[in-house]
Amino acid sequence: MPALRIEKKSGEWKVAPQLRDYEALRESFSWAKAAAEELQGLPGGRGLNIGFEAVDRHALGARSEQCAIRFLQREGGHEDFSYGRLYEATNRFANLLASLGLKKGDRVFGLLGRVPELYVTALGALKAGAVFCPLFSAFGPEPIQTRLSLGEGKLLVTTAALYQKKVAAIRASLPYLKHVILVDAAARPDTIGWREAMSNASPDFVVPPTDPEDLALLHFTSGTTGKPKGALHVHQAILAHHVTGRLALDFRAGDVFWCTADPGWVTGTSYGILSPLSNGVTMVVDAQDFDAQRWYQILEEQRVSVWYTAPTAVRMMMKGGSELSRGRDLSRLRFIASVGEPLNPEAVLWGVEALGLPIHDNWWQTETGGIMIANYAAMDIKPGSMGRPLPGIEAGVVRRREDGSVEVLPDGEPGELALRPGWPSMFRGYLNEEARYRKCFAGNWYLTGDLAKRDTEGYYWFVGRADDMIKSAGHLIGPFEVESALLEHAAVAEAGVIGKPDSTVGEVVKAFVSLKPGYEAGETLKRELLGFARTRLGAAVAPKEIDILPALPRTRSGKILRRLLKARELGLPEGDTSTLEGGA
Repeated sequence: MPALRIEKKSGEWKVAPQLRDYEALRESFSWAKAAAEELQGLPGGRGLNIGFEAVDRHALGARSEQCAIRFLQREGGHEDFSYGRLYEATNRFANLLASLGLKKGDRVFGLLGRVPELYVTALGALKAGAVFCPLFSAFGPEPIQTRLSLGEGKLLVTTAALYQKKVAAIRASLPYLKHVILVDAAARPDTIGWREAMSNASPDFVVPPTDPEDLALLHFTSGTTGKPKGALHVHQAILAHHVTGRLALDFRAGDVFWCTADPGWVTGTSYGILSPLSNGVTMVVDAQDFDAQRWYQILEEQRVSVWYTAPTAVRMMMKGGSELSRGRDLSRLRFIASVGEPLNPEAVLWGVEALGLPIHDNWWQTETGGIMIANYAAMDIKPGSMGRPLPGIEAGVVRRREDGSVEVLPDGEPGELALRPGWPSMFRGYLNEEARYRKCFAGNWYLTGDLAKRDTEGYYWFVGRADDMIKSAGHLIGPFEVESALLEHAAVAEAGVIGKPDSTVGEVVKAFVSLKPGYEAGETLKRELLGFARTRLGAAVAPKEIDILPALPRTRSGKILRRLLKARELGLPEGDTSTLEGGA
């Protein structure tokens, strides 16, 4: 499958892509030049503020009446926020924070679904100089308590139902939490009512001086064990959000953009709020959970031109069959991208079949804050590849030496994916864990923990997480390659692969799959799948065992949890399961 290539020709494009000459732009690009040309900065040279770049500069200019966000409601209908309306609402929230005694650097947490109040909270907090931290609304009390405690959350914005179900009982254990605002209830002795508080706040607000290195965002990311890590990002990150939206997602004036990621995750903040707004496009936000028919309807009726989603969602749409797209007018759709985990080659090709466009994979992490490697609109796609580094990003494949230095590996040889530090959205630390942060760097490289290889044309290929790699009889096997091969079988909806200890070869490859509708689990199908994988991969790489499960464990952001499959297979502790789909 990696040998396939989808060639891009200039005549195929409805509008010329933003990044037309990759090598020339890489040669001439600098972050300083991009900041001077593409961002406005606070008036009077008072610094750089994410909220100002995302809202105020548009609201105070020609885009004041343009729709910034269209909120699609669960039962039908929608509510539009122009840039002007968003400006006034975020001003009120920034003034509300000051009236409650919150100061620069204080942490504001949002525990909400995709409702307008969440977006106002995030942007208003950033304008005020507070640090915004999103929480996924499906979290249970324990992960909420952990994150609020570690983050020293001063204020929480949530709903009455979420508060009663998940926060009220733990509030006494949260000494830093001074205020709770309920977006859908009146004030009570222990909470503040959103509507009354916002109506009493002034719609006039001047963004205070903001240093580009001031803290702005706190994103928690789970490790394989232990407590979650809090990645710290600064206001300068908006430069990367802005540039990567334009270059990697091909934003341009007049676009209607839909990012399906929940704002509780870094993608839903970086590319579901900040990047599209800084680029002045119109966002679509859907309050409803995944439904394939509804999604096709949104793409058609909202005239979506750029769509950013996740491999899990793509596979779920594939599961429903391409016939669901038949008869839909998707002529406005120009560019589709995916992130969250590697996009299997079959999904890239399915996009062409069902939507008339390939799906462009890209790669980044919570720690990088923005897209680092991408398949661009103007470039050929090699299905299964992560793409090529963004202008301003220097990547390499390295091996750590015992003395702490690193060796850059030649093309074709797998190793750890590394990035040269210095891009604007690079995390500035792990909250209260300086030693853990320092361990991420060696030899002037940020070491990502992901294993990859680069081909001779500069495309990067995901191999696996460093702790997911399987060593079997001297072979180093990446689980993603095996999973992709299994997904080529007509019966397989999802696949996850682990290494299972073996006294003879060290580890054997074991696969777990879930099936598409119409296929029945059984020994006959297991043998067929094992033979299919052996034919595709060869005996050294193919799985030796396979289990068929109703569904595979995934995070709520869509990643299959291989480490959880392994823990359950071997009877080991499951570690942090707060981000597990369906509850901890």
